[in-house]
Amino acid sequence: MKLTDFYNEVSRHVDTSKTQINVAETKRVLATAFELLSKMSADEMADTVSKGLTQAKKRSMKK
Repeated sequence: MKLTDFYNEVSRHVDTSKTQINVAETKRVLATAFELLSKMSADEMADTVSKGLTQAKKRSMKK
């Protein structure tokens, strides 16, 4: 998946009747997240991503 495809897919998932966010806003938020991750050490970044993925898996199991 290309980065642009990832941004677009995220935007499709978060743009709902309750939460309206367009692709440009999604890209800005994700770009900021990637900037913050890039400033972390490799271990800290991996730990942060791992925790985020764990939370995502828990949320997806509740659906």
